[in-house]
Amino acid sequence: MPDDLVITDFPLRAQDKLRYGDTDRQGHINNAVFSTLLETGRVELIYDPDHPLAEPGTAFVIARLEVDFRAELLWPGEVESGMRVASVGRSSVRLEQAIFQAGRCAASAITVIVQVDEATRKSRPFSDAVRERLLALMPPNAG
Repeated sequence: MPDDLVITDFPLRAQDKLRYGDTDRQGHINNAVFSTLLETGRVELIYDPDHPLAEPGTAFVIARLEVDFRAELLWPGEVESGMRVASVGRSSVRLEQAIFQAGRCAASAITVIVQVDEATRKSRPFSDAVRERLLALMPPNAG
């Protein structure tokens, strides 16, 4: 992802409040917490009450998470995470995510999630409705 990311680059957004318990010995937010902050955005997409991706009998699992740490996150404060769909496969979707504090990008990530059948625990192709929803979340210049 480019170095000059801004929150408006991402059509899907989520907010989180940083907690004192998120800090480490150095006084900044522990790097393990970044994964939790990225999860907030993914879960809001998958289980959106108005347009859920997870259809009956399916679940999503994370197959890849690659995080680039760009700046410290500091407590107290809030963060905003952004997400966009980069590409859609048969049963997987590649997401681009970023975490911002006070307008500054603190981390960017590539995340791949896979839809699985809850009974077989194997990947399951997207329905036409889910595929259309994901494709609608891609930027016009993607792909």
